[in-house]
Amino acid sequence: MDDGLLTPMRDPRYAPRRLEVERRDDGAVILTNPTPFSTAFDTVNGALDHWAVAAPDRVWLAERSGDGWRTVTYAEARERTARLASALKELGFGPGRPLLILARNGIEHALVAYAAMRIGAPIAPVSPQYGQKGADPSRLAHAAALLNPHGVLVDDAAAVEDALASDALKGVLTIAVRNARPGDHPIEALLAAGEQANIAEPGQPAKLLLTSGSTGRPKAVIGLQRNIAFNAAQIAAVFVDPDPPVVVNAAPWSHSLGANAILHMVLHRGGTLYIDHGQPTPARFGETVRNLREVATTYHNMVPAGWALLADELERDDVLARRFFEQVRLIQYGGAGLAQTICDRIQAVAMRTVGERISLGSGFGSTETGPTACNVHWPNLHAGMIGLPVPGTAVKMAPEGEKFELRVRGPQVSPGYLNAPAGTNPFDEEGFYRLGDAVRMLDPARPEAGLLFDGRLVENFKLASGTFVGAGALRLAALSAMGGAASDAVVCGEGQEGVGLLLFVNHGFGDGAFDPLRARQAIEAGLRAFNAAAKGSGGRIARALIVDGAPDAHSGEITDKGYINQALARTRRAAEVERLFAHTPDAAVIDLTD
Repeated sequence: MDDGLLTPMRDPRYAPRRLEVERRDDGAVILTNPTPFSTAFDTVNGALDHWAVAAPDRVWLAERSGDGWRTVTYAEARERTARLASALKELGFGPGRPLLILARNGIEHALVAYAAMRIGAPIAPVSPQYGQKGADPSRLAHAAALLNPHGVLVDDAAAVEDALASDALKGVLTIAVRNARPGDHPIEALLAAGEQANIAEPGQPAKLLLTSGSTGRPKAVIGLQRNIAFNAAQIAAVFVDPDPPVVVNAAPWSHSLGANAILHMVLHRGGTLYIDHGQPTPARFGETVRNLREVATTYHNMVPAGWALLADELERDDVLARRFFEQVRLIQYGGAGLAQTICDRIQAVAMRTVGERISLGSGFGSTETGPTACNVHWPNLHAGMIGLPVPGTAVKMAPEGEKFELRVRGPQVSPGYLNAPAGTNPFDEEGFYRLGDAVRMLDPARPEAGLLFDGRLVENFKLASGTFVGAGALRLAALSAMGGAASDAVVCGEGQEGVGLLLFVNHGFGDGAFDPLRARQAIEAGLRAFNAAAKGSGGRIARALIVDGAPDAHSGEITDKGYINQALARTRRAAEVERLFAHTPDAAVIDLTD
């Protein structure tokens, strides 16, 4: 029986990988990708203007409208963006006068965003959750105080009326896609202006993107026009692929993954983006499935929570599987680690459906690095890889105790933060940006084999015994061992005798209706098998507790990228952590120490 080893892999159309290696006496290793990349576009509107001439009738963006799709071609997008840019200039936007965007992904969001950047006005898209009723008002207040926007773009002024009337935004100029209030500026009125040429300069700020705030209040990362334009060119340079990509994607444009690595990457390559309003949760994933039934993508990127849900759907729906695997050349995940078991399930469906395996990619970086500093740019089937530096980028593996911190230098790296406190310096003495993430080589004797993620240094901790716990790697390995019964985990144990897990159960687990007892049994069996193969107390799980519900996005416990803010989750769920480590645990706690 073919276990996959004899099944051919569909060509992902990668260029040959290139790598230069420097090993230093202090143990540091510098990895550099010397592959050239195009600098033809050095502002974000450069690509839009190009494709409006080179492929005027090709669809750039598509968005759901009833049972069909509303679309905008490259020529239409260029004209509307130019008109909006002229109107924004008349309203006083320009360099140093940001546009706050409090809107979900959408055609109007994109057009107004590129219009602002066309005249050198930085955009600052924040999570739409900031404006929702019941949201923590301090998040919007902090963002507004930090960014000092000249104006704000909203989808529906009536729906966010409370946020617009708050002290944070009171008196700020408002542009509304729908339901404009008296004094607001309806987008239709702005489209009546004349066309404005692209007057942005490469060294001007184009975007101010908030960090996730995992180590404190979010900071505003400055993304220069050339940072964003060149990072898209770097990604394009890892391919030898003349065909424009076709993408269905839901990653929010308030984060660099969705805003730069998806939206702007598609624009740079003259592709088509179908905007997905689904979410990687059981309640909202149906919209993603609906879209994937209709659109044959060539590239698909989701957070791990989405891939776990899609694996369930592909296994049960042959029609969906045939459509999904019809054209796709590369599947990719980001935001967090993906369990190998999920990858293997997806490959099994691909082999059964189209007789080919599909290369698995992943990227690595942060808001400050464009976001893409590294990616897997060779045929691959294994999860956990973060790849090698993209063209024009050097990464330093700097010794930090027993681990190596990854640091990045390249044209995509941000110059820093807006209004950063004095003394803030995220760069080392050679100008490498310090990510705070640990990495290791797959094969120390062969750096070209690639790098593996080795945990967030700030999320790691020590047990009472002094044993070091690499939380990121442990979380991923434990989730994989549970075979899909748990959707995510919070790793706990600072100062405790052993490691504990707070687990969110996967309600799609099983062939039929969800059975909580069966899920618990699968979790316990998987963790016991995991412990049997683990080495050292820092690599074993002592206790686990299945918590009710799902991570809370409103509080910031789960980010828009779909991963759990581990430190915040431990703080918010202090009562569950106390139960987990109680001297005499209650019956709900899975005790694995016997």
